[in-house]
Amino acid sequence: MNRYDVIVIGGGLLGAFAARNLTRYKLKTALLEAREDLCTGISRANTAIVYSGCDTKPGTLKTAMCVRASQNFAQLCADLDVRYSPCGSLMIAFGENGANVLRKKFNNGIENGVRGIRLLSSREVLALEPNISPHVHSGLFSPDTGTVMPWELCFAAAENAANNGADIRLNTEVTHISRLDDGYSITTGGEIFFTRGIINCAGMKSYKLHEMVSEPKVRISPSAGDYLVLDTTAATHIRHVIFHEPEEKGKGLTLVPTVDGNILIGPTERPDDGEWWATSGEGLAQLQSLTAEIIPNLSTDQVIRSFGAVRPNPQYVANDRSVNDFCILEDNAFISLIGIKTPGLTCADELGRYAADTIAKAFDALPNPDFNPHRRGQIRLSDLSSDDRARETKDSVYNRIICRCRGISEGEIIDAIRQGAVTVDGVKRRAGSGSGRCQGAFCGQRVIEILARELGCNPEDITKDGGGSYILL
Repeated sequence: MNRYDVIVIGGGLLGAFAARNLTRYKLKTALLEAREDLCTGISRANTAIVYSGCDTKPGTLKTAMCVRASQNFAQLCADLDVRYSPCGSLMIAFGENGANVLRKKFNNGIENGVRGIRLLSSREVLALEPNISPHVHSGLFSPDTGTVMPWELCFAAAENAANNGADIRLNTEVTHISRLDDGYSITTGGEIFFTRGIINCAGMKSYKLHEMVSEPKVRISPSAGDYLVLDTTAATHIRHVIFHEPEEKGKGLTLVPTVDGNILIGPTERPDDGEWWATSGEGLAQLQSLTAEIIPNLSTDQVIRSFGAVRPNPQYVANDRSVNDFCILEDNAFISLIGIKTPGLTCADELGRYAADTIAKAFDALPNPDFNPHRRGQIRLSDLSSDDRARETKDSVYNRIICRCRGISEGEIIDAIRQGAVTVDGVKRRAGSGSGRCQGAFCGQRVIEILARELGCNPEDITKDGGGSYILL
């Protein structure tokens, strides 16, 4: 029988870390994900920044979690064997209005306990980032900002949760929840689950699930954003995360040196038109125009990919006002994380621990003495020394390079499939194939063949990203 102490709904970053933190206790735990893989919703497309806490309002839960998380993020990534770049950030202004905002954020950061932040003159900004336009007015430096790959982080947290006893159930969409005397029943497409408690991390659908057992309190009003990805040949143009503070009201530009060596540019902010994950021509043109102003010698001719993202903006039902802090609704061992956006990635572990600790306290759960916070990631040839690389590739599937742009071997692709990838994009998010300059033009066919072979199906059955996105007909 599908009976658990706690069920987590949603397999994004929040759900993965909630499940991981629940395994710190003697609680029988399951994670239910509607799709064929984890990290296919909001978590899959974001700016991948670990924020230091200068931007958030003093005294809020969001601020406390963000500052604590950023200062401990390197250790979290070390525990989970996830790549992390503690590159720091520069927030820059090109006039007095922007400079005033920087001074306010500096004061916020000091009050929030952010470490090492300092205001910079134009000369100091250019000393750190010489490719920024010489018209820059001033800057704010924050050393605790970093970057991470959100897919790696999500998969690692879920894998660690599974290794500590959590059940991960894919293709299990929740269609109804009923309150019982001793907990809840959860109806999915073909099964019924019983649980004492629920942690609702269902992203855009989180408020709908909450309203199955409670009065409406918060709804989500989505907005969309556009991103550009530059080739690794552009990597030397910036060393830090660059935040551009515009002179007039509106969204500035963010440039991110990713852990893969690309530069990520974005996002824009525009009304959601219902076409989730789509980009807009106007948005992409805006990113190119702003980039030319801020870093004139950074050519967007080096763009290798664009993608769209969705932002879950929570609003109170009673008055339509925006929710400015993290929205956590608690109702009789039913905890809903609704509309968690920036800095949601930064605080995913903090939010997961908060929810897990709250449930554990309600159930008087004992600590799990066998909990192991450590996880060993898959082999990445690009990260190995020449001696280790020679040892791994000798007479093995790691000796056959499939993705030439990233130098990714057949062995790494097989590892990704054995860890749960069933689509071409699932392999890309785990192994990196198809994310280089040619965007899969060379390796795509071979990845399809390897997926079909390892999964025991026909190549025509393989999809790009689930949901009927077939590649071969």
